Amino acid sequence: MFSFRVAGPSEYLAITGSGIKEIKIAKKAWVLPGQVCICFDISPDSYRFQVQAISSDNVTFVLPAVLTIGPRTDDVESLVKYARLISSQDKNSDKEHVKEIVKGVIEGETRLVASTMTLGKIFHEPKMFNKAVLEHVQKELHSFGLHIYNANIRQLVDEHGVGFISNAGLKMQQETANQAKVEVAEETMKGDMGVKTREGHMTQYAAKVDTETKIYQKQRQGELSKEEAKVTMEVKLYENAREAEVAKANAELAMKKAEWERQTKMEQVEAAKAVQLRDAELQIEVERRNAAREMEMLKAEHLTKAKVEYETKMQQAQWELYSKQNAATASLYEQVQAADGSRATAEAALFTSQKEAEGELYSMQKEAKALEDLAKGQSVYLKSLMEKFDGDYNKVRNYMMIEEGVYEEIAQINADMMKSLKPDISIMKL
Repeated sequence: MFSFRVAGPSEYLAITGSGIKEIKIAKKAWVLPGQVCICFDISPDSYRFQVQAISSDNVTFVLPAVLTIGPRTDDVESLVKYARLISSQDKNSDKEHVKEIVKGVIEGETRLVASTMTLGKIFHEPKMFNKAVLEHVQKELHSFGLHIYNANIRQLVDEHGVGFISNAGLKMQQETANQAKVEVAEETMKGDMGVKTREGHMTQYAAKVDTETKIYQKQRQGELSKEEAKVTMEVKLYENAREAEVAKANAELAMKKAEWERQTKMEQVEAAKAVQLRDAELQIEVERRNAAREMEMLKAEHLTKAKVEYETKMQQAQWELYSKQNAATASLYEQVQAADGSRATAEAALFTSQKEAEGELYSMQKEAKALEDLAKGQSVYLKSLMEKFDGDYNKVRNYMMIEEGVYEEIAQINADMMKSLKPDISIMKL
C-alpha cells in the first residue's frame, strides 16, 4: 500500500527496499510497496559516566564526566550511519543500545589515554588529558554517526584507599596559602622600609634646603651689588655708543645720498640708451615683417602667374584649333565649289589638312598638358609638405623660404639696413 510518512521536528525517516540502493534519509516521503520505513529520533542525550582507569605508574583513579552526544544533522552520511546503528533495535530500547555503545567507547578510550600518562601529569595538566580523551572518543564515535556537542569532565576522584589526588590537592592548597603568607610578609616589610626611607629623605631634604637658602641669600646680595655697578657702566657705555652711532649714521647718510645721486644719473643714461636700442630693435622687426609679407606676396604672385599662364595657353590652343578647323572647312568648301569633278583630289587635300591640323592640335594639347601637370605637381608638392608638417602652414612656409633662400636674402637686407642705420651705441663703465 502507498503511504505518505512525515517525520517530526527532531526526527528523520530511514527508508530501504525497492528502488533504493542503500538507505534513503528524508524528512517526508512516499513509502512504496516493497519498501520499509522507520522513524528515528536525532535529539542529543546527556550521558553521565564514572570511568575507572589506571595511569602509567599503576595508580587507579575515577574520571567523572557528563557528555552530550547525538547524531550529526548536517551530514547525510552520519545520519545513515546512525540509522544503521539503531535499525536492529526497537523504538523503546534504541537509546539504551546507543548508551551502551557510547559508554564502551568512552571507557575504552579513557583507559587507553590514561595508560600513556602518569597520574601526576594527569592531575597537573588536566586540559591536555581531557583534550586527548575527547579526541580519541570523537574519532571512534564518528564511525557510528555520533558527535560530541558538549563535554564536562569533572575533577579526578581517588579510588578507595589510594588518596593520591586528595593529598595532591591539599598540597597545592597549602602551597598556595604559604605563598600568600610570604607575599603578605614581603609587602609589609616593603611598606615599613619605605616609611623609614621616606622620613630620612625628608629630613635630609629639609637640611639641604636650609643650607642652600642661606648660600643663595649671600650670593644674591653680592650679585645685587655687582648688578648695580654693572648697570651704571652699561648706561655710560650705551650713551657713548649712541653718540658714536649717530655720528656714523650721519656719515653713512651723506655717503648714501652721493651714491643715490650717482645711480640716478647712471640710470637716466641707461634708460636713454635702452630707448634707442628698443627703437632699433622695433625697426628691425618692422623690416623683417615687411620682408615676410613681401615674400608671401611674391609667392602668391608666382602661383597666380603660373595658373594664369596655364589657362591662357589652354585657351590659345583651343582657339588655334578652332581657327584651323574653320580654315580647313572653308578651304574644303571652296575646293568643292571650284572643282566638283576633282572630288578625290579635294578629299585627299582635305584629309591632309585635317591631319596637319590634328598634329598641331596634338602639339598644343601636349604643351597644355605639360603646364597642367606642372601645376598639379606643384599642388601635390604643396599638399605633401602640408601633410609632412601636420597641416602647419607656418612650418611649410618656413621650409619653402629656406629652400628658395629667402632667409639669406632677408638676412642680407637686414645687414644692409643695419649698415645704413649706423646706431651710435656707447658703453659706460661703472
